[in-house]
Amino acid sequence: MQRLKLILTIFALSTVSALGQTVIKGTVKDAKGGSIPGANIYIKDTFDGVNSQADGSFVFETEESGSHILVVSFIGFKDIEKPIELTGKPLVLDLILQEEINKLDGVTITAGAYEASDVKKITVLKPLDIVTTASAAGDIMGAINTLPGTATVGESGRLFVRGGEGYETKVFIDGLEVRNAFGATAPNVPTRGRFSPFLFKGVTFSTGGYSAEYGQALSSALVLNSNDIAEKTQGDISLMSVGGDLAYTKKWDKTSVSGKIQYTDLRPYQDLVRQFFDWEQAPVGKVGELVFRHKVSKNGLLKVYTNIDVSNFRIRFPNINRDGIKDTISVDNNYAYVNASYKDILNKKWSIRGGLSTTYNKEKVGFNNDKIDEVEKGAHGKVALNWDASDKITVNMGGEFFHKRFDRSFGLSDGPLDSFGFEDNMIGSFVEADYFASNKLVFRTGVRYEHSTLVNQNWVSPRLAMSYKVNDYGQFSLAYGKFLQSAQNDYAFVNRQLAPEQATHHIFNYQYIRENRVFRVETYWKKYDDLVKFQSPNDFNPLNYNNTGFGEAKGVDVFWRDGKTFKGTDYWVSYSFVDSERNYQDFNTLATPSFLSKHNFSFVLKHMVQPLRTQFGATYNYGSSRPFHNPNRPGFQNDRTPDYHDLSLNAAILLKQNIIIYMSSSNIFGRDNIFGYEYAAQPNIDGIYDRQPVRQGAKRFIFLGLFITLTKDGQENQLENL
Repeated sequence: MQRLKLILTIFALSTVSALGQTVIKGTVKDAKGGSIPGANIYIKDTFDGVNSQADGSFVFETEESGSHILVVSFIGFKDIEKPIELTGKPLVLDLILQEEINKLDGVTITAGAYEASDVKKITVLKPLDIVTTASAAGDIMGAINTLPGTATVGESGRLFVRGGEGYETKVFIDGLEVRNAFGATAPNVPTRGRFSPFLFKGVTFSTGGYSAEYGQALSSALVLNSNDIAEKTQGDISLMSVGGDLAYTKKWDKTSVSGKIQYTDLRPYQDLVRQFFDWEQAPVGKVGELVFRHKVSKNGLLKVYTNIDVSNFRIRFPNINRDGIKDTISVDNNYAYVNASYKDILNKKWSIRGGLSTTYNKEKVGFNNDKIDEVEKGAHGKVALNWDASDKITVNMGGEFFHKRFDRSFGLSDGPLDSFGFEDNMIGSFVEADYFASNKLVFRTGVRYEHSTLVNQNWVSPRLAMSYKVNDYGQFSLAYGKFLQSAQNDYAFVNRQLAPEQATHHIFNYQYIRENRVFRVETYWKKYDDLVKFQSPNDFNPLNYNNTGFGEAKGVDVFWRDGKTFKGTDYWVSYSFVDSERNYQDFNTLATPSFLSKHNFSFVLKHMVQPLRTQFGATYNYGSSRPFHNPNRPGFQNDRTPDYHDLSLNAAILLKQNIIIYMSSSNIFGRDNIFGYEYAAQPNIDGIYDRQPVRQGAKRFIFLGLFITLTKDGQENQLENL
C-alpha cells in the first residue's frame, strides 16, 4: 500500500509538471522568405531558449507561465521582441527578421567620387598620398591631377576634368566656397593652389554627379575638410630652396590655435636653374595663416581659418607680331580668405553645420604701359541640417547665399580710364534624401534651387544616384544630375544678362576594394548647353555675346591601386579616355578644345626603405597630343602638339625623428614639352604665319627642403606634410 501511494504521488507531480510546460516552436526567416540558421530565440529575462536549425526551424520548452517577451536576434537584422502568453498550450510562431541598415559600413554612393580621408574606412587615397606624390611638389591640385578624369594642362596648373575647362572645377573648404583658389599668374604660366595640404584631414574629389548641396560647379567639386582640434603643442621650421616658413600650434584642453608665416622667393632659384621664361622679377610671395579651433560643447566644434596671400612678379614674353620685341607683364596680387564653420549634433536624429566664408582678391596687371586693375569680393553663407528620419532614410537639406562683386578698370596708354563691373546675389537651397532599401542597395534623390539677382532668373537642378553592393568588396553605382555655373567674369562684366552655362552628367561606375587594393572603372557622358559664345576675344560689345554654345564629353576612367603585393611599396595607376567637342567662345564650328588630350595616364610609386629611414617616390604622367588651330593649314583645330611626358622623382629622408630632408625633381629627363603655339596675326612675305611654342618654364623643377619639428618629446615630424 505504501508503494502504491508513492507511485501515485510521483505520477501526480509529473502530471502537474507536464501541465506547467509550454512548447514553443516555429521558423525564423528573412523578408524574402529565406531561412535564417543560427538565430537566437529566447524568453527575455530567463535562461529558456534555443538557436534555429539549418532550415530556420526551432523548438524548445519552458516552465514559465503568464505574459512574457520572446526575443529573436541575429547579426545584421533587427531584433524582434514579441509578446507571448504561456498557458501550457503549444505556441507555433513564424518569425520574420528585417535587415538592419548599417549606414556607416553598408553600401555608399561612389559614382564620380574619390575620397581621401583617415576617417572613412574605404578610400581611394589618404591625405599622406596627396603630399608625397613626386610630381605634385606639395600642391594638392598636382596630386589630384594623377587621378583619372583629369587632364595635364601644363601651361595652366588648374584642374581640367572630363572635357571641362579649368574654371568648371570649384573648391570648397568645410562646405564653403573658395573663390580664386589658385595663385595669381600670367597667360601660359602655370599656377598652384593657395592652400597647404597639412590643413586638411580629408579630401573628396568629385568628377561628376555630386551632391545637390554643391552648386555653381559645372564639371567638378573639390571638397577639402579641415583638421579638428590639434593633438599637441608643436613648432615647425621649414627651410626650402624657394623660401621658408615658421609654424606654431598651441593646444589647450578644448582649444587650439595655429599660426604660420611663409616667404617664397624664386629669384635665387631662377638664377641657378636655366629658365625658358624671361623673368624680369621672379615670383615673390608672403603668406600668413591663422587657424582657431574650439570645442564649444561635447559635439559642437567651431573652426575659423584665415589666409592672407601677397605676391608679385614681372615677366617678359616675345611678341610674335613685333619681330620678337618683348612685352612686359607685371602682376601684383593681394588676397584674403576667411572661413568660419560650425558643426554640432543636436540629438539622435538631427545634426547641424554651416558657416560663412569671404574672399577678397585684388590684382593689378601691367601690360607694357597699360594698366588693368581687378577687384573681386565674394561671400558664401550656408546652413545645412542632417536628419536621420529612420533607419532607412537620411535627409540632407539647407539653404545658402552667394554674393559676388567684380570690378575691372582699364588704364590704357592711348586712351581714357574705363571701368566695368557687376554685382550678383544668388540664393540657393537644396534637399537630398538617401533611402537604404537594404545594406546592398541605396538610392539618392535630390534637387537644388537657385535664383540670381543679376539675371533675375530661377533654376531647378535635379540629382539622382544609386548604388548596389554585389558582395563585401564590389559595388555598382549610377548617377545623373543637372549642373549650372554663372558666366565667367570676363564675359559677365560685358553682358550682364548672360545665363548660366549648364551641363548634364550621366555616370556608371564599378568599384572593388579588398585587402589594400582598389579597382575602379567608370564611364560617363556629359552634355553641355548654354555655353557662352562671342565673335572674337576681347570684344566689348555686349550684343556679340550669347548663350548659344553647346557640346558634349564622353569617356572612360580606370584606376588601380595596390598596397599589398610588394612589401613596403604602394602604387597606383590611372588612365582616362575622353572624347569631347564644343562649339563655344569664338569657335566657328563643333571641334575639340585645345586643352584636351584624349588619353591621359599616370603611374605613382612609393617605396619605404626602413634601414635607410627613407621614402622614395616616382610619378610618370602622360598626355596624348592636343589639337590646335594652325592658320597655315585648311580647316579648324587642324594640327596637334607632341605628346606630353614627365617622369618625376622624390625622396624623404628621416635624418632624426624630428628632422626630415626632402628632395624632388620634376621631368628628370628634361623633355621639352610643348603645349601649343602662338601664331602671328598676319602672314609674312612668304604668305606663312610665323609661330612660337608655348612651353613649360624650365626643363625641370628641383626642390630641396629641410623640415624640423619641435615638441616636448621630440618624436613628431612633418613626414605627412611633404
